[in-house]
Amino acid sequence: MAQENLSVVLHSQGDLRLEKRPVPEPGPCDVLVQMHSVGICGSDVHYWQHGRIGDFVVKKPMVLGHEASGRVVKVGSAVTHLKVGDRVAIEPGVPRETDEFFKNGRYNLSPTIFFCATPPDDGNLCRFYKHSANFCYKLPDNVTFEEGALIEPLSVGIHACRRAGVTLGSTVLICGSGPIGLCSLLAAKAMGASQVVITDLFSERLTVAKELGADFQLNVKRGDEPQQLAKSVTDLLGAQPQITIECTGSESSIQTAIYATCSGGVVVLVGLGSEMATVPLVNAAVREVDIRGVFRYCNTWPMAIAMLASGKVNVKPLVTHRFPLEEAVQAFETTRQGVGIKVMLKCDRNDQNP
Repeated sequence: MAQENLSVVLHSQGDLRLEKRPVPEPGPCDVLVQMHSVGICGSDVHYWQHGRIGDFVVKKPMVLGHEASGRVVKVGSAVTHLKVGDRVAIEPGVPRETDEFFKNGRYNLSPTIFFCATPPDDGNLCRFYKHSANFCYKLPDNVTFEEGALIEPLSVGIHACRRAGVTLGSTVLICGSGPIGLCSLLAAKAMGASQVVITDLFSERLTVAKELGADFQLNVKRGDEPQQLAKSVTDLLGAQPQITIECTGSESSIQTAIYATCSGGVVVLVGLGSEMATVPLVNAAVREVDIRGVFRYCNTWPMAIAMLASGKVNVKPLVTHRFPLEEAVQAFETTRQGVGIKVMLKCDRNDQNP
């Protein structure tokens, strides 16, 4: 690995730099991946702008990025299922110990989990990145690197739909048409949802949502009354949705989600907002509306790869901007401004294709 390992490093709030770092050496159970495509997530931008998300605080320089794919260029001595040249998608959360969460299959909840670009763990927005081989998944020939990188946000949607119990014939409300809302839409449709209503403040995003299969689009405005919005959803569907997936984290949207969902239904909270929120809890309680949380995902990469390879899910329209790794700061600024949907950084200087 004679090449330099150009990396996007956040030093502190507002201080984002391109730096050359050493190329890491994989351990026995690791692979070294030459990164190809890495998407910029809202959390990356939040760390850059605010230096923290909740209890996770940037205290030392940290490489950003966790929506990623690339090509294996070196394999650890104990790795048997991957070889040099394999194209892989990277699952960024790797359990550090075999605790009860791991044994129950809910390793995402393990308090000691390693997670790319969550302080103090480095991410993979760089030329070369070392990762646990067990959390690198081989991509079929008909799945592109960019699709591989988009498995991460798609996994949030899959996990949310699983938590919600989306199944054949479900009626679903999705609050928010950002990348996670759109991925939730794709997952819900693939899992059999019959009708999906999706909301957003921006009509351009609702246009994309329609192209991706949303049956109804509701353009909301700041200051709209939650109960009135809930009624608008019912008017569109002809009945209250059985499931609501809330992807914005805003207090008023959470209120809308509860009011909108039918009695006995499920509200899944995906978006992260303020720690405290005023919500109509009694309204949910007396109507037996279950409120469920979501923390990232687990056991989703194989399903996502199968969905993409079969053509059941098309994430390609989500990518609206592409930048070479050298223009990472401009790419982050584009994401911060809310232009487009998903900004993708191309990390392999010899291959800038999707």
